[in-house]
Amino acid sequence: MAYTVLIPARLASSRLPNKPLADIGGVPMVVRVAQRVLSGVPPNTRVVVAADSPAIMAACEKHDIEAILTREDHLSGSDRLAEAATLLALEDDAIVVNVQGDEPLIDPALVHAVAATLLAHPEASMGTAAHAIDNVKDFANPNVVKVVLDTKGLALYFSRAPIAWWRDGFDQGIHALPQPAPLRHIGIYAYRVGFLRQFPQLAQAPIEITEALEQLRAMWHGYRIAVHTTEHAPGPGVDTPEDLERVRALFQV
Repeated sequence: MAYTVLIPARLASSRLPNKPLADIGGVPMVVRVAQRVLSGVPPNTRVVVAADSPAIMAACEKHDIEAILTREDHLSGSDRLAEAATLLALEDDAIVVNVQGDEPLIDPALVHAVAATLLAHPEASMGTAAHAIDNVKDFANPNVVKVVLDTKGLALYFSRAPIAWWRDGFDQGIHALPQPAPLRHIGIYAYRVGFLRQFPQLAQAPIEITEALEQLRAMWHGYRIAVHTTEHAPGPGVDTPEDLERVRALFQV
């Protein structure tokens, strides 16, 4: 199975300026991400950083990581991915996996599984992942996105609300988890390139605006999302200086 991993990387970050170039054990973070993916995906997998600055390009070149320069003014990550797919001359039926440039602990097996899940569902335009929630705090947290699936493993809905809702269990507030266990969405996506090129042109969906979840735009327009369910939670990403210090400590062990 052949697919391409795209790692979008932009210098602008309100909480952590120049985040892709943040040093982790002597290596820029975006390079750590690419190296991590390359360590566990099949040897025919192409891993490319979609950079927005010459500085990121130079860092990748220094460490023998393939990179391409994309525009600085993209409004979303999917816009950058679409440009990258065009620059790489990928066919419409090709599959790309979007790995965020701030996840140096990403599991390569998860990357491969998301690509394989999309390939196994020809009716789907996107693929993603989820794992079972094991505590009430995460179930009630609006920053933890939940997803419910149909019998084929296709997404029915994503929400920041606690779904699926346990009709008789929450009369006095959320103190227990429903059964079967609800699923937490993991923010990794695979796309068919033809759909990826269309996606930025789709009108925003009302439910997307309400939930602040871009994937709901695809569903609102009738596209399906296949979901790989994994037993393991992903490694922590890097959003803040505190996150960066925690990850740096792991690479010093």
